[in-house]
Amino acid sequence: MSKRDYYEVLGIERGADQKEIKKAYRRLAQKYHPDRNPDDDTAAEKFREVSEAYEVLTDSEKRAAYDQFGHDGVDGQAGGGFGGAGAGGFSDIFGDVFGDIFGGGGARRNPNAPQRGSDLRYNLEVDLEDAVAGTSVDIRVPRHIECERCDGDGAEPGSSKETCPTCHGMGQVRMQQGFFAVQQTCPTCHGSGQHVKVPCHKCNGEGRERETRTLSVKIPAGVDTGDRIRLNAEGEAGMNGGPPGDLYVQVAIKPHHIFEREGRHLQCEVPINFVDATLGGELEVPTLDGRVKLKIPPETQTGKMFRLKGKGVKPVRGGPAGDLLCRVEVETPVKLSEEQKDLLRQFQDSLDGSNSHHSPKKSNFFDGVKKFFEDMKP
Repeated sequence: MSKRDYYEVLGIERGADQKEIKKAYRRLAQKYHPDRNPDDDTAAEKFREVSEAYEVLTDSEKRAAYDQFGHDGVDGQAGGGFGGAGAGGFSDIFGDVFGDIFGGGGARRNPNAPQRGSDLRYNLEVDLEDAVAGTSVDIRVPRHIECERCDGDGAEPGSSKETCPTCHGMGQVRMQQGFFAVQQTCPTCHGSGQHVKVPCHKCNGEGRERETRTLSVKIPAGVDTGDRIRLNAEGEAGMNGGPPGDLYVQVAIKPHHIFEREGRHLQCEVPINFVDATLGGELEVPTLDGRVKLKIPPETQTGKMFRLKGKGVKPVRGGPAGDLLCRVEVETPVKLSEEQKDLLRQFQDSLDGSNSHHSPKKSNFFDGVKKFFEDMKP
C-alpha cells in the first residue's frame, strides 16, 4: 500500500514553515491520539501516519531528501550503504553502533520529534461518607503548560529558530577518541538541534510555563483506598508539539471515628452495659443511612457479631452493597457509689457455689488450669 504525501497528511502547503508544521501536527495528534479514541481502531494508524510526517518534515535534511526524492529519499534512511553520501558513509554506521554504548544515542534519532508530556499524580484524601455516596472535589494542581506567547516554540514572536552552529542540527557532537568515535549530547542546544536566537521572554525559551490550575474531580460512589481516577490530558504539556500527559488522582479514605471499612463491608464496635448483655435489650446503632434498631438477645457475650444486611458500601465496579458488622463490647461499670458496690457484692454472693452454671467460660478456664498443673507433677 503506497504512502500518502506527508504534506497532504498534515494538510499544509509544501512551503510551510516549522511553526505551521508544528501547529498542524499538534491539532491532528490531539484529534487522533489513541487515548482519546479508544473505540476507533483506525485512530492509532492515523496517529502514527501524522507523527511520521511530522518527524520527516521537521528534520531539515530529511525534508530536503523527501522534497527531492519523495518517500524513496527517506525510507530506510536513503543513501544507505558504506559509501552513500546522504547517509554519511561508514562513519555514521560506526557511530550509530557505538554511540549508545558511550551515552550518545542513535545519531539518526530526530531530536525535534514530538514527545508526550509526563503523567502527574495527585494524592486525595476523602471522607468515608463522600467515598460511599460520591461527590465532586476541587483540587489545585501545579503543572507545566504550553507557553501561550510562543505557542511552545520557545522563540520570541517575530523571531525564529536557527540550526545549531555547534552540532549543525544533529543534536549531538562526535568526539574522536583513538579508534572509537564517541557521540555526546550537544552542549549548545542540549540535543534539540536548533538554537533560539531570541528566547521567548515569558518562558525563557523553554516553550512551557508553570501554572497552578483548579480542576473539578468527580468522585464516583463506592471508591476505596488505592483507586485511581484518570483525568485525560491534564498532566504536563508535551514537548515539540507532543500531546500532554494525564493526571491520576490517587484516592485514600480518611480514618472514621465510628466505622472501619473492609472492602464493601463496614465494621463498628457497639458498647453495651452488662445488664443489657445479661437480660437482653434493644439499642440504636448508627449506619451511613441513619439510625437502626438492634436487638440484643439475653446472655450476649463480648465479641458477639451482629450483621446488618445491605448497610455497607456498594462497590464502585458494581455488585450488591456490603453489610454492617456490629461487634458487641460489654462495658464494665466505673465510678460506682458504695451503695452500688454493696448491691454488686450481694449479687456476687448469690452466684457463689454455682459459678459453673452462671459462668461456664470461667469454670472451664480454671478447670483447665488445674489440670495443667496436675499434669506437670512428677
